[in-house]
Amino acid sequence: MKFKPETTYNAEEKIWYGHPKRSYFGEDLSIGEIIFREMKRHPKLIAQISDSENTLLTREELRFNSMRVASFMRRLGMVQTDIVGIIARNTTHIFAVAYACFFNGIAFHSLNITYEESTIGKLFDITKPRLIFCDGDEYEKVKAATIHRNVLIVTMRKHHKDSISIDKVLATPIEEDFKPAILEQGIDQTLAILCSSGTTGIPKAVTITNSRMILYFRDHMTTNDVMYTHSTLDWLSGLAITVNSGVYSSSRIIDDNLFDPARILRLIEKYKITWLSQTPAQMAMISHCKEFDRANLQSICSLIYGGGQCSREAQVLIRNRLGGDYLHSTYGCTESGSVSLNRNFDEKPNSVGRLIDGFKLKILNERGEALGPNEVGEISVDNGEHWPGYYGNPEETEKLRDIKQWFHSGDLGYMDDDGFLYIVGRKKDMLKYQNIMYYPNEIENLISQMPDVIDVCVFGIWTPHNGDEAAAAVVRKADSQITAEDVVDYVQHQTTVKYKQLNGGAIIVDDLMRSPNGKTNRAATKAYFINMMQRETE
Repeated sequence: MKFKPETTYNAEEKIWYGHPKRSYFGEDLSIGEIIFREMKRHPKLIAQISDSENTLLTREELRFNSMRVASFMRRLGMVQTDIVGIIARNTTHIFAVAYACFFNGIAFHSLNITYEESTIGKLFDITKPRLIFCDGDEYEKVKAATIHRNVLIVTMRKHHKDSISIDKVLATPIEEDFKPAILEQGIDQTLAILCSSGTTGIPKAVTITNSRMILYFRDHMTTNDVMYTHSTLDWLSGLAITVNSGVYSSSRIIDDNLFDPARILRLIEKYKITWLSQTPAQMAMISHCKEFDRANLQSICSLIYGGGQCSREAQVLIRNRLGGDYLHSTYGCTESGSVSLNRNFDEKPNSVGRLIDGFKLKILNERGEALGPNEVGEISVDNGEHWPGYYGNPEETEKLRDIKQWFHSGDLGYMDDDGFLYIVGRKKDMLKYQNIMYYPNEIENLISQMPDVIDVCVFGIWTPHNGDEAAAAVVRKADSQITAEDVVDYVQHQTTVKYKQLNGGAIIVDDLMRSPNGKTNRAATKAYFINMMQRETE
């Protein structure tokens, strides 16, 4: 058994420790300085290929473009306390914008393109960007959302007549003797601002620093790797691949199309992608599309997925096609970064792995007391790094991270005797049937074992007699004929306890309701279920 990364347990403290952090770069260097130097070291290597726009940039070309955008910002008089806004797809020049911000020590606040005008306005009212880069597709709503701020807007594609085109920005002469900025606050300074999932209201603005936690590939990323993620810059995975491909001189494949599993399979084969990041929903779609059985996946050396539950069937299908032990689940959150990684699917198939270097973890009961192995409680982690908190929101910051710098995740789980972490569910998702406590995740795991199920979401429907009756929304394979009754019957035959059965019923849906970052929105899916049930009774 290759139990890596390492995790040790202190029985007296009841704390698990990952391997001590290792640093491959000077601790005083910013992310921008590291990328700038590495780009100069490997100027002729391919930095990125856009399949949808049919463009190719070497690292030298991308560095020059980044310096031009950075010089444009400097000509505007922008300083390190300013913020740049981004709402854009993965087009050719958006990464020059990101690197330009890194070179200048200016944080960008990246929003999802699906956000409504009101959400954009509220989020940018928090960070107050002076300059916004967006696609022309979103220009009108971005302009309307920020009209009271009179910000400059640069469009990346489908240019609006009232915007500045990215081509004009790229015509800016590079500042003489250009050098990356020295960070005024060192590596504790904010690198980027992303958004929380927003499943319970307006997303919060999550700060990410210049610390080394974003460099989580450290020991195995090389210049021979070819990377791909469908995530844009408003996802932690999108930011991470942007940083890591720059630091480790790996090639990156990008495209700006809607997610299409067949297209992703073609990209893997066409470009011989070695490193792939996916959400569980994307994995399910890929493993169940008709092109999957014929696809060549032999180039992949690492497929990392996280952000939610993935069906066992999808995991097995993909793993069997990879030609090796290359499927790795991960756990973390935008605020703390990636916490754990599972490279032991055979031995620990339901685990999210052992702790990543530099992390420590404890499991807490409802009184805040640390628990031992195999005891379920709230997962609390410490990454040993400075975190500025939610931008402009000290109240929510204090709720998430305590005075001793521990993040309180709100996730429930446990560590086994080998130091592997298991997720049980969300603390707030706990349900009670006739005063008996249970978690939706328990029933979701059961339903996901049905061969025809791609994805599932379980929630509680409150009744005065029983309390929370479990109900499910199920996504089935395209060619499947399973019904809601089949799902209810399956659960009934798989569990003998009444409170874990689908007493609230089930429905078949084309897809679950999701937040902009692709995670299942349990509350919205529940609301859809209730609406459908009401329609049937009318």
